[in-house]
Amino acid sequence: MSTTNINLNKIPATIVTGFLGSGKTTLLSNILKNANGKRIAVIVNEFGELDIDADLLRSCPLDCDDEETNEGKQIDSGVYELANGCICCTVEEEFLPVMKTLVERKDEIDYILIETSGLALPKPLVQAFNWPEIKAHCTVDSVITVIDGPAVADGRFANNPEQIAALRLADENLDHDPSLEELLADQLSAADLVVISKADLLDDDKKAIVSDVVNARVTDKVKTLMIENGEIASELIMGLEKASEDVINHVHNHHDDHHSHGEHHKHAHDDFDSFVVKLGEVDNAKLLSALNVLMKELPIYRAKGFAAIPGKPMRKVIQGVGSRVDQYFDRLWQEDEARATNIVIIGKDLDESYVSAKLAEAEV
Repeated sequence: MSTTNINLNKIPATIVTGFLGSGKTTLLSNILKNANGKRIAVIVNEFGELDIDADLLRSCPLDCDDEETNEGKQIDSGVYELANGCICCTVEEEFLPVMKTLVERKDEIDYILIETSGLALPKPLVQAFNWPEIKAHCTVDSVITVIDGPAVADGRFANNPEQIAALRLADENLDHDPSLEELLADQLSAADLVVISKADLLDDDKKAIVSDVVNARVTDKVKTLMIENGEIASELIMGLEKASEDVINHVHNHHDDHHSHGEHHKHAHDDFDSFVVKLGEVDNAKLLSALNVLMKELPIYRAKGFAAIPGKPMRKVIQGVGSRVDQYFDRLWQEDEARATNIVIIGKDLDESYVSAKLAEAEV
């Protein structure tokens, strides 16, 4: 009761963490679709020249009163107001300034959703809510760790283990074993709720395997939910009132005795390549074929973006992780919007001109 009273006038924030490709963005998108009138600020911890994840969240088919504002109005650098009253932010090493911006608009915000990057550990982010500038106005409602059910069941922990391992090894300051099991344990250590995605791809035996893996790494107080297609009732995720920042210092993980997470995050990004391939309209089959070949041939960790398909009135989302490339149409092209294809490529030691030339073969 005391925690609820203390945090009554604070903006609750949900932190969603998990490996690349685990389904974090899909989960957040579905929460926004069922916002039920809540004015939600969304912080997307992403990198790359083109902010695909934030754009995906901005373009969710939300129930909007003003169809003309569907793309959102940019308030200031990196902060966008959505048509339904939401705000979307992109943050790398600038979490405190972004939070200060949201605090200044606290009377316009009912809730904050934060999606961490695939390499992020939740503990330092939760600890940031104890900074005086934030603690007075915000509280961590809960930390949700999303894990890829099929990958965990197969003992890989992530859809593409080599991708995660390569990114961790790229951190020159990392002086402990950057294993996937350590990373998973660290992400689970701070969890108030564990969401197992892609449950439709698991039979009963594999569900039992995943449950055993999770239960061995969390306390009895942490609940586990299995979901399909990122669909979950918002009341199961929002309003948990955990005040996670009050107990986070008691959580131990493998990262505690090493350099600060902010330094790790920055150095890791400096050591891999991120660039945008910009094209016009493309042949869908040729683009997917080229992406599949490149992702098998080169150390490409992620490919994500939008494609313009001739004769199709809707924009197509492209998301590639590991050997899997997913695609779907998300919204209509706007009348004043150029029909263009933009794909962010993230990897290591990549020849940008070679990758661009291969993808350009799909142009029509």
